Amino acid sequence: MSDEEQTPVEDFAAMFDASEASQSADGGLSVGDVARGTVVSIDRDSVFVDLGGKSEGVLERSQVLDDDGELTVAVGDEVEARVVDTGERSGVVVLRRSLGRGADAADELATAFEHGIPVEGVVAAVNSGGFDVQVAGNRAFCPVSQMDLRYVEDPSVFVGQRHQFRITRFEAGRRGAANIVVSRRALLEEEAAERSAETRKRLEVGAVFHGTVRRIEKFGAFVDIGGIEGLLHVSELGFARVRHPSEVLAEDQVVEVQVVKIEATDDDKQRERIGLSLKSLAKDPWDDIADIAPVGRAVTGTVRKVEAFGAFVELAEGIDGLVHVSEMGGGERIAHARKVVDVGDRVTATVVSVDRERRRIALSIDRAKNEADSAEEREAVAAFGSSEQSLGTFGDLLAAAEEKPRRKR
Repeated sequence: MSDEEQTPVEDFAAMFDASEASQSADGGLSVGDVARGTVVSIDRDSVFVDLGGKSEGVLERSQVLDDDGELTVAVGDEVEARVVDTGERSGVVVLRRSLGRGADAADELATAFEHGIPVEGVVAAVNSGGFDVQVAGNRAFCPVSQMDLRYVEDPSVFVGQRHQFRITRFEAGRRGAANIVVSRRALLEEEAAERSAETRKRLEVGAVFHGTVRRIEKFGAFVDIGGIEGLLHVSELGFARVRHPSEVLAEDQVVEVQVVKIEATDDDKQRERIGLSLKSLAKDPWDDIADIAPVGRAVTGTVRKVEAFGAFVELAEGIDGLVHVSEMGGGERIAHARKVVDVGDRVTATVVSVDRERRRIALSIDRAKNEADSAEEREAVAAFGSSEQSLGTFGDLLAAAEEKPRRKR
């Protein structure tokens, strides 16, 4: 066979080898990587996972049991775990969902520290400056600043809780005990970074998110919309006026909010200022103003605020009307509206005018009172007329009186 005839075969073999090497390089796993695959079988001790291609992983059965000892996965389920052994010798990739729970806990903790793999621990107690955390039978220390993303006001609430931690310091002791320092915050920050990257893909004015209230201040609340915090200003809580956000919100409450403002910043820690709103997603009560405050009709409301020039009356949530001081004194000159009404009073007033564009309603207590007095007079006159008809005319009464003596004769 000539060299020309052999060349295509040799080229093909070289291409095949290069392809295999490329696939191995692209799809190869390293210790510490997150591997995803499908459960293909489960036996008494292990769970076998198809990682795609020619790779197979194995999880200890104890890694997929709940607190009651029940399996949390089944054949066909998708699972995610960390690589602790690439299987170069055995041909099987060893996986762990949590390190420090197997028989080789000490070696696994060292591996976890070296590769930054999370470990599971239970907060045992609060001590000076932090927490005692039990990790695979070893005592570890977590500084209070490393337990959460936010300031921990009451550290005792974490005692007894089970969390994932990252080992930030690992020193093997002379007698087997190790000096271990862990951080939960490091993992939370990574998770937040991943969520924020996804959030930013659809972050724009008008976008709607489900967020969690993280902190409440007198001027508003900070809401986590997915690894990014935005400010829900008190003026954007709704159409009704709120004195303090705590009247309608609570920490850790889940709310649906809309992005109404995005401003870039020069701060590396806060790339943008995000303004959020509940109000923009709520129904505007002014859409029903014709039913709430029809012009010329008497309405009833609660005095919300009193000023020298008049009183603001709440007719419905988010709908206020103003009774000017000249419309509440019955013709007398009033120096201050509080001479007539006070906050919390229930009053009846006539709707004088409605300005939809400026969202203003003019009310009059005097007109409502005059109309009520007129209505009472009309009712009295009507009642008197009915009584007169029942008694008859004066002539009928006189004739009846004259008729009585005749009957006696």
